[in-house]
Formats: sequence, structure tokens, C-alpha cells
Amino acid sequence: MSDPHDLVILGSGSTAFAAALRAQSYGARVLMVEKSVLGGTCINWGCVPSKTLIHAALFYQEGMLGARLGLGRCSGDIDFPRLLAHKEEAVRYLRKSKYLDILQNVPGLELVKGTGRFIAPDCLEVNDRQIRAQRFLIATGGNPRILNFPGMEQTPYLTSRSALLLKRLPRSLVIIGGGVIALELGQMFLRLGSKVTVLEHGPRVLPPVEPEVAQAVQQALAAEGMEFALDTAICAVSGDETAVRVEVEREGRRESYTGEKLLLAVGTAPATAGIGLEQAGVATDAKGFVTVDARMRTSASGIWAAGDVVGGMMIATVGAREGIVAADDMFNPGCSCTMNYQSIPMAIFTDPEVGTVGYTEEAARQAGFEVTTNVMPVTAIPKAHITGHTAGAIKLVADQASGRLLGAHLACHRGAELINEAALAIHLGATVQDLANALHVYPSIGEGLRLCAQGFSRDINRLSCCAE
Repeated sequence: MSDPHDLVILGSGSTAFAAALRAQSYGARVLMVEKSVLGGTCINWGCVPSKTLIHAALFYQEGMLGARLGLGRCSGDIDFPRLLAHKEEAVRYLRKSKYLDILQNVPGLELVKGTGRFIAPDCLEVNDRQIRAQRFLIATGGNPRILNFPGMEQTPYLTSRSALLLKRLPRSLVIIGGGVIALELGQMFLRLGSKVTVLEHGPRVLPPVEPEVAQAVQQALAAEGMEFALDTAICAVSGDETAVRVEVEREGRRESYTGEKLLLAVGTAPATAGIGLEQAGVATDAKGFVTVDARMRTSASGIWAAGDVVGGMMIATVGAREGIVAADDMFNPGCSCTMNYQSIPMAIFTDPEVGTVGYTEEAARQAGFEVTTNVMPVTAIPKAHITGHTAGAIKLVADQASGRLLGAHLACHRGAELINEAALAIHLGATVQDLANALHVYPSIGEGLRLCAQGFSRDINRLSCCAE
């Protein structure tokens, strides 16, 4: 006998809620199963708390910029407990308004607390209860990835979650990893007063990002005082609650880096352990991520998956859209709804902020396009000199034959806002010429996209302000 629910979802984060609300719009009765805190990673341990602290650190940096421009000294100790209280207030408010209130006020949604585990493709066990349904969505998200370096089991370390729970600022921080989390949190701690050293295995930070953009970010962070050691192989870690040491091999020689705290920031692992994927017949890839098709269907009939648990673009907006696509496929199978990742923007909240959408240059070539590109420094944007935020670069990727915009990649002040315009342009099939001809407010950082597009056909250094 089936449970009186049309859809059962493992998880209660942004992916789960987006899918639940979409399913509810079809008249479905939805049960969400959550073993931890309502709202999942983004609201509790990820996007919201980290960006709250990152934005606060930006205020501090802006104060120092103002001092350099003649607006007086920026001084005084940071009230870290007060800052943490502000972070918790933001988390509580958004958890209540965007999750708890919706759960209580939208009919057809129900939450049960406990660990869900498949015991068959059509049956989930939660606590002592067996729940049968025709449709399941796996939206369990991910956890910080842990690498077992020699000495790791005996050495205290932070992850992206525990780093945001510190009650006081560390004097110094050694970060293993040079990706998104490493640079976002690293710059935040740096601006709040910690000495920060980043150890990256590869030749540059932000490996998936276009090299010109990644290099611009690294230069900006180095100018603030962040130290980088690239092409490092971790040999061993050691230490206690007062100090840690990381030994590496670099350029054929052994080196060591010390700090008060160690942050492990080497990516995300899928939260699939112990949920019975084998019993359900759900296939995973070599890293444990659930494999899905463009409709978010797994290898098991009646089971879909979405969000961080499937890998790919592990950001909240993408997970939410994947959850919606899955729900559409469940309850409106004739819609032929599929995921298209090419026009979905993503951002990295360093300063300068990174924005990226569409094909990279290399990916466009591999897709068979004859590619043309233009790279422009942010110093070419008049507004950058007004604000003092001159770090960064903008790169546009286009199809040589048609001029169609294929990708946009940038690092600049407010880049997370600017990339949305490029995403819309790609979604609408706009050309570089369309972007070059679009009027922008002067002066504005948004002019950067237009100037970079104009750079495909003319020397922008010979254009006066506001020139066509």
C-alpha cells in the first residue's frame, strides 16, 4: 500500500523546496525527509552565512580605501562576537521566511525529521517508518570533501562549515586548496585581520575559471597580502589546537607552512553515504555523485536527483532549477523539460567578484565552434577609476562566423551583478555586435561588457567617453 504522498524528497534545502513547490503547483502532496536543520547547506552553513561575513569584510576594506582617498583613518578593533550575531540573525530570518513559513503555510507540504534510507526502489525507511511512493527525489546535497593526507587524523582542521562557526578570529590561517571556497573565505579572514596562505596543487587558482580572470583575482588578492604557493604537493600535516604545520613538495624541494588554524577547502563530496542507493538501484559516478540525464532521472525508475548530489554546477540557483525540471518531468512528462546549463550564470564572491556564464574558450573549441575572443582589463572602464576598484579583467567568447556570444567571464567590482546581463544576452542568442550597440549608463561598471564587445572590431583606447 502506497504512502499518501505523490512525491517523497530526501532533503529540505533550496533544491528540495524548489521541487516541492513546483510539484505542489501540480496538486501533488509532498513529503520532505530531513535529518538535520531545515533549509540545507545554503541557508545554514553555506551561501547565507559566508556571504554575510564576506560582505561585512568588504565594508572594512572599503573603509581603508576611503582612507587612502583622503576620508580619514579606518581604525579600531573588530567586534567579532557582534559580527557573528549579525550572521546568525540573517540566517535565522531567512530560514524562517524562506523555509519554515512556506512549510507551514503552503498546503500539501510536509516534513519528517530523520535519516531516510532506501530499502527498495519504491520504499524509503525513516526511523521506524516505511514510506512507499511512486516518485522520489534525491536532494541530499553535499559535504566538504576531506582528503586523507598523512597526519590528517591527528591534526585539527577546519572545513567551510566549521570555519564559519569560529568564535574568534585566528591570527593566521593555512588553506589547502585554491578554489572558490578557499579564496572566498581566505579573503574574508584576511580582511578581518588574519594572515592567510593558500596552498594550491595546480599551477593557478580557480582552475575551472578562464585563466585571464583567475590571474586577475590572484593578483588582486596578493596585493591585499594573501600569500600563494602553487604547484604544491601536500606531504604531511601536523599540529594541535594552537598551531599547525603543512609540509609540501614544491619545485623539487621540501617546504613547510605554519599557522594557527588549517582550513581544508578541496571541494564538495556528495552526501549519499547511508541512504541506500545500492538497494534502490541508483547508479553513481567514480566520485559518488548520482548520475542523471537531462531530465534529472536516475538509473532507477521513479527516482530523480538534483542539486549538489549530482555534481556539476554546485550552486543554489542551479540546484533549484534542476529540482524544478525534475518535478516537471514527474508531473508533466510531455513537457520535454530539460536542463540547459549554457545560459546559467554563476559567481564567486571574492573582491573583485568573478562572474561566468556559457562556454569557456577551450570548451567552445571542443564543441566545434570557430572561436574569437577579446580580453579587456577593468582599467578600461571609466567607472573603475571613479570608485578606485581597478582590479580585474573581462573576457568574451564568440562564434567567429555568426558573432553570437558564447561565453562571458569576468572579474570586477560588482561582477556578480554584471554577469546577469551577459547571461540574458546568451539566453536570447545575442551577438557581440548587439552587446556593442547596447547603450549603458555612463559612468557604470556595466559599461565593461559593452566596451569589451566593442573591442572585437575597434581599438577602445581611441574611444572617448560615451562614444558610439
